[in-house]
Amino acid sequence: MAPEVVPPESVPRPAWGRWLLVSVIAIAAAHLLDETAWRLVRVPSVYDKDWGRLLRSMGFLPTWLFIATAFWLQVREPDARRAGTRLLVLGPTLGGLAAEVIKLLSRRLRPDAEQFAYAFRSFADGPFSNRGMGLPSSHTLVAFAGAFALARLFPRARWVFYVLAAGCGLSRVMATAHFLSDTVVAACVAWGVVAAIAPRLPAR
Repeated sequence: MAPEVVPPESVPRPAWGRWLLVSVIAIAAAHLLDETAWRLVRVPSVYDKDWGRLLRSMGFLPTWLFIATAFWLQVREPDARRAGTRLLVLGPTLGGLAAEVIKLLSRRLRPDAEQFAYAFRSFADGPFSNRGMGLPSSHTLVAFAGAFALARLFPRARWVFYVLAAGCGLSRVMATAHFLSDTVVAACVAWGVVAAIAPRLPAR
């Protein structure tokens, strides 16, 4: 029996004022907590553990392509199948692209393992290279974009998807690959990306 799926286009258009307010508050709070998280939430061996690798894989784009394929194979109603599959592909893909573009604009580097400080690369130094840049976290943005997409299709299970995406972000902080604020910015951008594209995906 096919699962009950909520067509993405049936969801009301996003309340951008709420998104902006929540994002500003969350990002400001995350910056205030960055140094504390950098000092206390540190497990360099996180990806040596099975659960750590599982959480990181939520931010791996091919993971979502497999999930989209599974959705396509499972859902029989043609309109819901097409719309849902496109959302599951486009959400994480556009989220990943957004992360790379924002990195080039923000220029903030990844955390230093020895001392807490924000460091930025000049636009004159590799203007089109995001090597070593951390704001926002690409893994976290892809994970949350996929989670928000799944939450629109399976709203009763949304907290399962959110926990996995948040776990992906937490694992990036634990590995000292990102500041906490890198992951919170990523989650907020992912929310906006999926909210923007879901109402624009017609069922036909």
